[in-house]
Amino acid sequence: MVKKIQTIILCGGLGTRLREETEYRPKPMVPIGGKPILWHIMKIFARFGYIEFILPLGYKGDMIKEYFYHYHLMSQDVSIRLGDHHSVSFLPGESQDAEDWTITLVDTGENTLKGGRLKRVEKYLTGDEVMVTYGDGVADIDLDKLLAFHRSHGKMATVTGVSPASQFGELHISGNRVEHFREKPSTSDHYVSGGFYVFNRAFFNRLTADSSCDLEAGPLEELASQGELMVYKHPGKWACMDTIRDMEYLNRLWDTNEAFWKIW
Repeated sequence: MVKKIQTIILCGGLGTRLREETEYRPKPMVPIGGKPILWHIMKIFARFGYIEFILPLGYKGDMIKEYFYHYHLMSQDVSIRLGDHHSVSFLPGESQDAEDWTITLVDTGENTLKGGRLKRVEKYLTGDEVMVTYGDGVADIDLDKLLAFHRSHGKMATVTGVSPASQFGELHISGNRVEHFREKPSTSDHYVSGGFYVFNRAFFNRLTADSSCDLEAGPLEELASQGELMVYKHPGKWACMDTIRDMEYLNRLWDTNEAFWKIW
């Protein structure tokens, strides 16, 4: 079922901690299983019917534009006739992708911080709510439950809290002594931001189009201090591709059919 809520995926950062890859391509285009991680993120949203995307671009943003412009050409079998009657025909078959996405790609400046990028794409918003996430994080998240939670509390914003302990061994220590060790516990009281936000449209009034307007430092801190930021505690798994080791980890999961975020 197609939902009308738009999704903004932040795609403009430099990705300096993944320089081995981002020297040649923007971070959201780094491949996992032969597809950009951006594609994986969009597939998560599309699984729940959220297929209207806005991509604020920055560093090497033209590569993302080219990818989607040539998407069908590169993702399925084609028949090309050369000569005076040049034509291209897309062939049906197993290679044909069924994505029916609407994607708005917006140049928001190479060095603009996240808050400024959001403000610069505000003119393309059509509803009173919008989902926002980063272009480097995946999860087995139920986005319908996230949205229902956001609507239940009546506050301006919701951030998805994820537990790093769901992926890494958790140590309980006293001084230098480990009192207890749990290997990849399923729950933890310690949460970090995993992206996957829901914002009311009014939140954008707190942002400026200035390149120095950030998201976390400033606007979200203010929301939290005013009691307007709630956390949806994601009970499942999450991962962020921040380093070359993270990239190798996600590719290994995909190659061994253990990609927890593959919920489509």
